[in-house]
Amino acid sequence: MKTNSHNYLSEEDFEGYLKIDQYNPDKIANIADHYTDILKNLGEDPTREGLLKTPERVAKALQFLTHGYDLNPAEILRSAMFKEEYSQMVVVKDIEIYSMCEHHMLPFFGKAHIAYIPNGYIVGLSKIPRVVDAFARRLQVQERLTNEIRDCLHHTLQPAGVAIVIECRHLCMSMRGTQKQNSVTTTSAFTGEFVNDTTRAEFLRLISSILS
Repeated sequence: MKTNSHNYLSEEDFEGYLKIDQYNPDKIANIADHYTDILKNLGEDPTREGLLKTPERVAKALQFLTHGYDLNPAEILRSAMFKEEYSQMVVVKDIEIYSMCEHHMLPFFGKAHIAYIPNGYIVGLSKIPRVVDAFARRLQVQERLTNEIRDCLHHTLQPAGVAIVIECRHLCMSMRGTQKQNSVTTTSAFTGEFVNDTTRAEFLRLISSILS
């Protein structure tokens, strides 16, 4: 076991990058203390049975939901890069996303569809969803999340092109504010060959298709 320099979470080395293993007890206690005060300010009684452990549970949930700060997405990719003379589109679609809006700290969730065109290197397919999680498990806005995933893939793999489309529902819109229950936000970002209309259209067709 080893702890990173920020002493945030206890972690272990796993396939060339750090994997979360335990919560940091000092951080948990500090965050929980604040949530005890928050419960009081909301008009609740934090000493009643149902709320006795709520501050600690919330603290642990928040540490898990934001553990992406302690992951290095580029290292995740570099841990499984392989030389391969394959130069056609590689698509990983329907990657589940769970993140938290930085404006209200309410969840947004949905799916990411990602493609890249190798330029001498391919990457283990499981690493692409891991990169998505590394960026999503932070306080985010969907627009920045889209660009961060695109840029990480582009700069690390140096492919001929990267494409990403993200579709999410935001609880800050459906639970409060405009309270629109069925709205979906779509963002996209492209580099290299995917700037070409024909290549981009092929990608959009592939992520819209259903396997028989």
